[in-house]
Amino acid sequence: MSHSVRIYIGIVILIALSVLFLFSVVHTAAGASRPGSRMIAEGHRLARAWCQTCHAVEPHMIGLFDEAPSFQAVADRHGTTALSLKVFWRTSHQNMPNLVISPEQADALSAYILSLRGD
Repeated sequence: MSHSVRIYIGIVILIALSVLFLFSVVHTAAGASRPGSRMIAEGHRLARAWCQTCHAVEPHMIGLFDEAPSFQAVADRHGTTALSLKVFWRTSHQNMPNLVISPEQADALSAYILSLRGD
């Protein structure tokens, strides 16, 4: 194989790897701004396991629990953001058990709650 053919093949491989790298960076950045369906599903699972004894965790289940707000009501509050929920998970609250949850679990619960925002 001649020297120029090897250089040409090397350049083609380098370009292909660059395109794959850029595609993965763009794909990762797009996914970082919007939680994936797996994270929302995990948050839904955690909410059903930990929260549904006091909160209505399913969408549009209003009026079942008078003491604790429904997750739908929390999601529809004007000030509810990913950051406000992150702070909430780290703060003790009256009439609520002190949950010790990982940052990943807090992110999943927050993603689920935010997914319930009204249309």
